[in-house]
Amino acid sequence: MSLGLEINIEEISSKIVLRLVGRIDAKTAPTLQNKIEVLLKEGYKNINLDFSNISYLSSAGLRVLISSTKELEKEKGRLTIFSVLDNVYEIIKLTGFEKILNIYKNEKQALTS
Repeated sequence: MSLGLEINIEEISSKIVLRLVGRIDAKTAPTLQNKIEVLLKEGYKNINLDFSNISYLSSAGLRVLISSTKELEKEKGRLTIFSVLDNVYEIIKLTGFEKILNIYKNEKQALTS
């Protein structure tokens, strides 16, 4: 049973924060990818992902994070991730992607980076 993914968008001081709730897996990763692509087309270059309510991240989710990071960097933008739960951070760390992704402890650090 998939719990799904809820995405709430908030603009804070002209920065976009996607508040994510649920799981990022093979079923929900395309939803996140599409949301990021739409924001990029709308001209948003700095996208911040709130992972405080993400309970699971699969390889499909990791692919979205890496491809979105690369796409935003091509556009002179940046994808940041913050408030990652320990179990999800372990998944990122096992892949070595913590060296590629812009991960911050909290929202304040992410938005001021």
